[in-house]
Amino acid sequence: MGKKFSNTIIQWHQEHPRPLAWKKTKDPYHIWLSEIILQQTRVEQGTPYYLKFIRHYPTVADLAEAPIEQVLKDWEGLGYYSRARNLHATAQYIHKELHGVFPNSYASILQLKGIGPYTAAAIASFAFDLPHAVLDGNVFRVLARYFGIFTPIDSTPGKKEFQQLADELLPPDQAALYNQAIMNFGALHCTPKLPKCSDCPLKAQCYAWNKDSISFLPSKKNKLAKKDRFFNYFVITHSDKLMIHQREQQDIWKGLYEFPLIESNQALDRVDILNLLKTKGVETAPKDLTLLDERKQTLSHRVIKAKFFKLELNKQNYQLLFKQGVAIERSQLSQFAFPVIIREFLGQNKVQSKFLF
Repeated sequence: MGKKFSNTIIQWHQEHPRPLAWKKTKDPYHIWLSEIILQQTRVEQGTPYYLKFIRHYPTVADLAEAPIEQVLKDWEGLGYYSRARNLHATAQYIHKELHGVFPNSYASILQLKGIGPYTAAAIASFAFDLPHAVLDGNVFRVLARYFGIFTPIDSTPGKKEFQQLADELLPPDQAALYNQAIMNFGALHCTPKLPKCSDCPLKAQCYAWNKDSISFLPSKKNKLAKKDRFFNYFVITHSDKLMIHQREQQDIWKGLYEFPLIESNQALDRVDILNLLKTKGVETAPKDLTLLDERKQTLSHRVIKAKFFKLELNKQNYQLLFKQGVAIERSQLSQFAFPVIIREFLGQNKVQSKFLF
């Protein structure tokens, strides 16, 4: 059954080719770059970023020698910015410690910062034709449905069970072809919602199709509860310059820039903000505080609910409230990497300069 399954998947893939920019190369640097970009990112969204990074950083040395601020700026909009920081750190390690030579074994690739079992297997098979089975969300879904595996994919026993099955199904002499085939099959055919079951070459032996359990597989043990966070941003100008600061704490968006911020436990209105400022020793007239915008951004485990207030402050009060930051010209905004929620605010209000200045 295993060999028939693998052959069917490969045949489907050959009949339904999926042109992807990074599949035209065996360069491990390019393959690694594509895999990091595509972690938790759709192909349609990730492809322009991959092409941009290849243009800006043609070699691992180019990436290693680039300032991290520039890498984060090029990553802007992709989210999960720790991927960009790890990408940069690993490029520096390969460039300096390994003399620019990318590791060529699964074990050595797995030791690199920001690379887990899936990414290591993908690079090992796609770049070096090594027999290591990939196991990403698409593969989990295909295997769970076809073989009727209800063990949660986010459990230790589940990961072990699926990895063992994936290894058994992998044709050693066609590792790269099969890995790409089953990933594409899950991405294009056996999709999370509305899979193309009626036109599926595997449906005769597919457990989920025959037992009407497509919507139940794969199963998960832990559903991530999303927590609301309330960000109150202050758009402050001083001497015709806009105040921003860099996030440095071990938190979301580390290394990105934002407006001065006060985080609260709940949503605050103008009166709440005025009272909050008063507790910090800042007396501000109601006319000096204006609500400009409200936005929401959903992350994997957080929902950011942000309000943007225009705030008139003198230099003394600014230093009392916000001890760190830089003052920049409006024309410099495009030079800094901002979270999506702020970049969208700036895009929405760029024609409304009276709000910012």
